[in-house]
Amino acid sequence: MRLQYLLVFSIAVLFSFGLLMVFNTTSAEIIDRYLEGSTHAPLLKQIVYGMIGIAVGVVVYWIGYASLLKWSVPFLLIATALLFVLFIPGVGQTINGSRRWIGLFGLTFQPSECVKILIPLVYIRWFLEKKGEEIGLLSFLKILGWLLVPIGLILLQPDHGTTAILFSLLVVLFFITRIRFSYWAFPLLILTVAGGFGAYQMPYVRSRIQIYLHPELDLRGKGHQPHQAKIAAGSGQLFGRGIGESLQKLNYLPEARSDYIAAIYAEELGFVGILGLIALYLILTFSGMAVAFRSIDQGGFLIASILTFLISIQAFLNLGIVSGLLPSKGMTLPFFSQGGSSLVINMIVLSLLLDIARKSKKERASR
Repeated sequence: MRLQYLLVFSIAVLFSFGLLMVFNTTSAEIIDRYLEGSTHAPLLKQIVYGMIGIAVGVVVYWIGYASLLKWSVPFLLIATALLFVLFIPGVGQTINGSRRWIGLFGLTFQPSECVKILIPLVYIRWFLEKKGEEIGLLSFLKILGWLLVPIGLILLQPDHGTTAILFSLLVVLFFITRIRFSYWAFPLLILTVAGGFGAYQMPYVRSRIQIYLHPELDLRGKGHQPHQAKIAAGSGQLFGRGIGESLQKLNYLPEARSDYIAAIYAEELGFVGILGLIALYLILTFSGMAVAFRSIDQGGFLIASILTFLISIQAFLNLGIVSGLLPSKGMTLPFFSQGGSSLVINMIVLSLLLDIARKSKKERASR
């Protein structure tokens, strides 16, 4: 089967099941609140974002990854400006203590989602411009300093989850582009150890670690979501309660439609259903990496590799959080959970992978 078909198949199934689960969880919440709102509104909103994502993805596919790479710096400058705009009173929307969203025509947009693909593209553009030259420390520090500006703004929102993902993307890029370890690995190790030791001295951090290990110690606070997610996932057992039969979605588990939607999915479809979900992400990851290794140029390889990693790491982190293996932190499940900005950006990722696969196939056919 062609790689493009595998990519589209896995994402189409993920998106279809995601729509079902979004409607499933949100309609239950509204019914539980005595029909205060439309049971179809969140589903329609997710479909609208999906259509926007497909439209933007088609444009990106038509433009091509080489052109997007060329214009990545201006796009990142615009995204950085939008991150600054978020801090203007009355412009940025604050939800759950974080200023991350800009409202437009009844929809919200999260600039940090754009940064997830623009920072890797800007770095790859910079690396390709070196044309095999040895990269010196000063040159490396210049590009790193420029990329740390939007990352710092995201950290100030605060959005620690996106910040961690961006750092992981950079680390992977440093590794596959063979930047000297002495430039980044050893300083990063020292900073991580020192930062971890310093953070552990803070009572707040120790408390969070304690709640992560034992969420039942704070069931009315930070431990509520992880504890209820474990109940939901465990209640599904092998084959689940059945679609629509979840009890935790009746306002027992907050954010069921977004960060913790996999817990409701596990409750209704059980261990077998979760295995199927993981299999779809493995197919997506395999297809994306296959596209990377079959790419005709270094730029295509780097873009396909890092964008595939971006989707995979987000899926891994979300499922790890839902299962209780990782600390609770806001993280959408790609193509599955509710999140408009995330869905649009993920559709762009798909279009870039398809474009790289198309051009690789065309080049091989012409030889």
